[in-house]
Amino acid sequence: MTTHIRTLGTTGPRVHALGLGCMGMSALYGEADRAESIATVHAALDAGMTLLDTGDFYAMGHNEMLVGEALRTAPADLRDKALTSVKFGALRDPAGGWNAYDGRPQAVKNFAAYSLQRLGVDHIDVYRIARVDPDVPIEETVGAIAELVEQGYVRHIGLSEASVDNIRRAAATAPISDLQIEYAIITRDIEREILPATRELGIGITAYGVLSRGLISGHFTSDRQLGAGDFRAFSPRFQGDNLRHNLDLVEALRKIADEKGVTVAQIAIAWVLSRGDDIVPLVGARTRERLAESLGALDVTLDEADLVAIEEAVPAGAAAGTRYPAAQMSHLGTEH
Repeated sequence: MTTHIRTLGTTGPRVHALGLGCMGMSALYGEADRAESIATVHAALDAGMTLLDTGDFYAMGHNEMLVGEALRTAPADLRDKALTSVKFGALRDPAGGWNAYDGRPQAVKNFAAYSLQRLGVDHIDVYRIARVDPDVPIEETVGAIAELVEQGYVRHIGLSEASVDNIRRAAATAPISDLQIEYAIITRDIEREILPATRELGIGITAYGVLSRGLISGHFTSDRQLGAGDFRAFSPRFQGDNLRHNLDLVEALRKIADEKGVTVAQIAIAWVLSRGDDIVPLVGARTRERLAESLGALDVTLDEADLVAIEEAVPAGAAAGTRYPAAQMSHLGTEH
């Protein structure tokens, strides 16, 4: 029987309602303050956000070491409740380039060995390949993780950005806890085929990009200067006319948020929460201030009128631009 990621571990009103995506603390969105990042992880754990999501390729191990330090320095009672979700498989080079994905069984076990060491833990709670390796059957990759489960090094098997076919094949190989995939008010492709399939199979969703990399946070402006290492400097949704169009959508959301006395980010997170109890939004807060704002979404109730207003303001497919540059789109096994 599949165990949803929201039901893992302890129980409580806020446990697993939200997870903390730690990637931005190390890579892709400009400089981050390490001390503030660790303080943010501690604040998240203290608030009941026990799910910490990372990847072994985020800044080539930097993010796992940061999460490991945060866990090591957290109060023991909070550290014991923390759950680690780790992605693996992306191959990098010393210059930070992206090469391919490796889902071979021997590579899976090698990646896991290094992650356990960097995180300073004796097991990983949810382990998943970041993108399905097109040269390795998903059954082999998942089978290798299943062996790690049997050996006690991994507790649950996850997937990330997998197609419906690969989801079904993986689920036929071993129990799958959840699929991590992008899902937001302006990114709703999974509603067509993927979400019905995961619900049929009893697989939960960990939704990343719920604020679309800050685009629908209510804090992004058209004149913001992005560094060369910032993913958004190359993302189609943040370019020229696309950005202007998408920020108009944000202003439409802002009107709804203002009427409810909440922020745009809180509306966006609450919308994802409203999609079902099988969906856990990951918030990518890098500071305690942004974390507090995200946590406020848990107190936002969207009634039917609110949901209708949001749908009218930002209907499915309203965003301009794809969610990744063209060169990266081919690596996605899902709908774009």
